[in-house]
Amino acid sequence: MLERARAGAMNRITVYERADFEGLRREFSCDVPDLHELDFGDCIASLKVVGQPWIAYTGPKYEGEAHVFEEGEYAAVGRPRSFSALRLVHHDLAEPQITLYEQPHFQGARKVVTEETNLAYGYFNDRVGSHEVQRGVWLLYQHPGGGGRHCLAWPGERLARYEPQPVAWGCVSPPSRSRRR
Repeated sequence: MLERARAGAMNRITVYERADFEGLRREFSCDVPDLHELDFGDCIASLKVVGQPWIAYTGPKYEGEAHVFEEGEYAAVGRPRSFSALRLVHHDLAEPQITLYEQPHFQGARKVVTEETNLAYGYFNDRVGSHEVQRGVWLLYQHPGGGGRHCLAWPGERLARYEPQPVAWGCVSPPSRSRRR
């Protein structure tokens, strides 16, 4: 698995055990469901991304909190040493589109979004009850700027209800325009 994960590709992520790109490092060009199997779980303190965005998860098998990293260098990542899985965003990020619904089960007011949007600035109530993604990958943030609770939404996804209730999503953003932390 390690050899397959290291295979060269245009899209890649290089992770380091210490801040400022110091210490042990590993480079990956494909999804890694469990970094512990490669002896690199829960030790990432800095990273570099080339190409498409990557998602780092706090739990193995893409479970737990998700953090999106776009192309660039991150000399220090928030909450270092907590990532257990990495996933490349394979989807086309051009012309993203998501439909947000005010109520669960695709009911109530709806808003079609095609770019980063702060829902507090418009007429749409920022309490979103459900969504469906037509194109692209989307990040839904509780607070503008990326703070609070997050939701990652994939192409074709139809989420009929947020548990336990509608969530006050303050901002929606495709990863290509997401905020760095």
